[in-house]
Amino acid sequence: MVAARSNWKGYLKFGEISCPVALYTGASTSERIAFHTINRDTGHRVRREFIDPATEMPVDREHQIKGFEIDQDRYVEVEPDEIANAVPESKKLLAVQAFIPCSEIDTVFFDKPYYLAPSGKIADDAFAVIREALRASKVGALAHAVLFRRYRALMIRAHGLGLVAHTLNFDYEVRAATEAFDGIPKLKIQKEMLELAKHIIETKKGEFDPSKFDDRYEAAVAELVKAKLAGKPVKVAKKAKAPEPVDLMEALRASVGQSAPKAVKRKATKKAA
Repeated sequence: MVAARSNWKGYLKFGEISCPVALYTGASTSERIAFHTINRDTGHRVRREFIDPATEMPVDREHQIKGFEIDQDRYVEVEPDEIANAVPESKKLLAVQAFIPCSEIDTVFFDKPYYLAPSGKIADDAFAVIREALRASKVGALAHAVLFRRYRALMIRAHGLGLVAHTLNFDYEVRAATEAFDGIPKLKIQKEMLELAKHIIETKKGEFDPSKFDDRYEAAVAELVKAKLAGKPVKVAKKAKAPEPVDLMEALRASVGQSAPKAVKRKATKKAA
């Protein structure tokens, strides 16, 4: 097996401890099925070009420049070296600012996951102390660093023998929940409904096992490609029917079914009568 290649190396500063660490990508989309755009008439793969809408001429990379729009068709042009000079210099340091109880970490701010591991044998002892202190205290370490030419906040938590670090969305990037939730009415839930719903949860409790997640899109596309390569007819997926409106209480009782404790079933039957 080829050893994983780190994306970044630096130091995790924990109090007066500076522990050498390496950062590895925690999730990747490189294994997903990807399509290229093909010319239907020739079968050739096409390429994209940047076109100047006024001259209708292609603009090569040498003549392309970043621009920040300040008004319609008005831009502040910025050179690559100007951007590089404006970005804070990376000190290769993950500086911990605070420790947050894991139960209080709002995952809506999580962006990309990375793994943190000790970089070299000299780091093993310090890394283990930091990891186990975070685990025992049930906290995450809020740190800041310049990563990949951007200033980023990260939440670092114990994960097995290592640490997992999520880059965090900034406050201005996360939309307020009220935008989605303002129209939801406050309702008083019947006690029996809540008991039945809780029982459904109890009977369906399980363990988090991502290996059992099925990517049905990838599987369907893979089958489609195999069928076309073999010259076989392409299967048409069945259209899902929209669920019909049902009485909420009756649906809850039906969901509980034979798995309900006798006390719950007696209560449900009595009320139904």
